[in-house]
Amino acid sequence: MSAGTLIPPHGGTLVNRLVDSARGAELTALSGDLPAITLSAKQACDLEMIAIGAFSPLTGFVGRADFQSICTNMRLAGYGGVIWPIPITLAVDDHTKASLQEGSKAALYHSDGTLLAVIDVQEIYPHDKKLEIPAVFRTEDEAHPGVSGVVEEGPWCVAGPIEVITVTPEKEPGEQFTTYRLPPAVTREEFSRRGWKTIVAFQTRNPIHRAHEYLTKCALEICDGVLIHPLVGETKPGDIPADVRMECYNVLIDKYYVADRTMLTVMPAAMRYAGPREAILHSIVRKNYGCSHFIVGRDHAGVGDYYGTYEAQEIFDDIDPADIGITPLKFEHAAWCNACEGMTSSKTCPHGPEEKIFLSGTKVREKLRSGERPPMEFSRPEVADVLIKWATAEVAAGA
Repeated sequence: MSAGTLIPPHGGTLVNRLVDSARGAELTALSGDLPAITLSAKQACDLEMIAIGAFSPLTGFVGRADFQSICTNMRLAGYGGVIWPIPITLAVDDHTKASLQEGSKAALYHSDGTLLAVIDVQEIYPHDKKLEIPAVFRTEDEAHPGVSGVVEEGPWCVAGPIEVITVTPEKEPGEQFTTYRLPPAVTREEFSRRGWKTIVAFQTRNPIHRAHEYLTKCALEICDGVLIHPLVGETKPGDIPADVRMECYNVLIDKYYVADRTMLTVMPAAMRYAGPREAILHSIVRKNYGCSHFIVGRDHAGVGDYYGTYEAQEIFDDIDPADIGITPLKFEHAAWCNACEGMTSSKTCPHGPEEKIFLSGTKVREKLRSGERPPMEFSRPEVADVLIKWATAEVAAGA
């Protein structure tokens, strides 16, 4: 990567499947005569990620050859055979499949009835869940939220390029984070405007506590800027709502980060909770947004006890760095050490666990629900106060 040049997108070209207003009007007029597919929340997220180029080089939902190659080899069959860890599919039920025909088109709708896109139906093929689930999730346990999500999907996959009219229905604007919903082309422009050549991305679906803050600031010592890039697409029940998390990020950044070195934008992807494979996907996506480095922490994109603590880091060791392009930054578990009087990890601190401030998620939530701040060594008080307001409202509502 030459000086002044941002990392190239995955596959070499940044995809844009959003049509102009004239083509949008044509597709809208055409849609009334087309079979309809109503997208699930995950599919709507995937459509947006394809449309804006975050899933470059994909131009649509994957076909059978790509599906099989992704599951077995973690590569696309087409698109130059680049690394790709999770199949991005458009699964449908038997009833919907019966209305479709290969070589024709179909209209894609949001669950609220908004027309989002039109797909050229190039292929309809059986959804091989027996192949996908163990390959992607390393488990077939339906208690795993990603596994259960695939199990509940339809038995057929529809493949083909998409032409996208809009990605977000003009409803509930407070949940769409329009100001922060910058596509990869725009983040790249902003990085260049700021003169950043090296950018580290931090993936999160939780509020940032002191350990996360420590990781991002360590990374900032070797990069020009940091992109705080929370996922605001579909997550599992029990995760903290995106609007609450966004308030937490803003109060933290305003007081504890250097403004000229920090950006906050959102990623409208759905979580798969696929651990190691999802860590690869998250790194590729951030490469498309223009980031040169990507933080991979403890149990990245994990859930429960399905993955080893550092499996999401170890998977990068099995892939040629040139095939991914973005540089993973692998961090140990960090925590405040009373003896060191600061944030540390096992690489930097010789003291035992008795000196560390560790809190389980359950313990933190108990404190928040009772209106009590966690220790400042665990969470900044400004962040804790936002979470207390949310948690006590949940208690009052009987949640």
